[in-house]
Amino acid sequence: VQLQASGGGLAQAGGSLRLSCAASGRSVTDYGLGWYRQYPGRDRGLLAAISRNGRHTYYAASVRGRFTISRDNAKNTMELQMNNLRPEDTAVYFCAAGRATSDQDLGIRAYDSWGQGTQVTVSS
Repeated sequence: VQLQASGGGLAQAGGSLRLSCAASGRSVTDYGLGWYRQYPGRDRGLLAAISRNGRHTYYAASVRGRFTISRDNAKNTMELQMNNLRPEDTAVYFCAAGRATSDQDLGIRAYDSWGQGTQVTVSS
C-alpha cells in the first residue's frame, strides 16, 4: 500500500485544517488506519486511529475532542479534521496503515505503510 498525505499548511490558533491520506496500490478495506505526528528530534506519536469499518476509533488525550478521524473505503481515503488548533500542534503529520485482524482491531501494531508527511504550522 502506498499512502499520500496532503492538506497541511499554516493556520492560526483556534483555526482548522483538514488532512487527507490517499491510499493506492490496493484497497485498504481490510486495514486499520492512523495518524501520527512528529516534532523535531523526537519520535512519531500516535494521534488517532480508526478500524477497518470505521466504527472504532482511538484518540490521544492531547487531541481528543478537537480532532476527528474518518475514512471512506469506497474512495480508499482517510481524513483528519483538526479544529481549535494550538501552537503545540505544529509538527509533521504522517498517515499509516496496517492489516487489521478483526472489525474491532485498529491495526496499530501492524502499521507498515507510511505516507510521506505533511507539515502543519499553527501560529499564535
